[in-house]
Amino acid sequence: MPIIPDTKDWTWVLSRPCPECGFDASVATPATAPGIVLSMLPRWRAALRRPDAADRPDEATWSVLEYACHVRDVFTLFDHRLTLMLTEDDARFDDWDQDRTAIEQDYATADPAEVAAGLTAEGEQIAASFGRIPEEEWTRRGTRSNGSAFTVLTFAQYFLHDAVHHLHDVNG
Repeated sequence: MPIIPDTKDWTWVLSRPCPECGFDASVATPATAPGIVLSMLPRWRAALRRPDAADRPDEATWSVLEYACHVRDVFTLFDHRLTLMLTEDDARFDDWDQDRTAIEQDYATADPAEVAAGLTAEGEQIAASFGRIPEEEWTRRGTRSNGSAFTVLTFAQYFLHDAVHHLHDVNG
């Protein structure tokens, strides 16, 4: 059964800590992103080894497996968008329908071991990408198709909240 799409605009996490997961984006930077991402990877792998990783806790909530697939794809998508921000002036991003992707890629029946390997590889890739950015590049800009504008700094903060929040969602 498909999950009801989350239509909230989560950019508010750039102005205040998230009351659900506790993440405070104001203390994160592209320089801190690699350590935060890399520290999550063992916790995701452990969560994916749970015997109930493919079970949804209820009909309205993704399973650990589905969240992990989503985070793997967030790592990939954000790495691509980060590259655009660093190589194009005022980069533009197409919208991404995460819920459609979950259905089309059948997250619910993915192999947890393959997802763990992919999430690790993509996490290491985006960590390396953030790690290469000199501070003078943090003001480069990008805009989502819905008009949300980011600098590399706020993009890193927004990205990190997403990854941290989903680890919180699965009690990882």
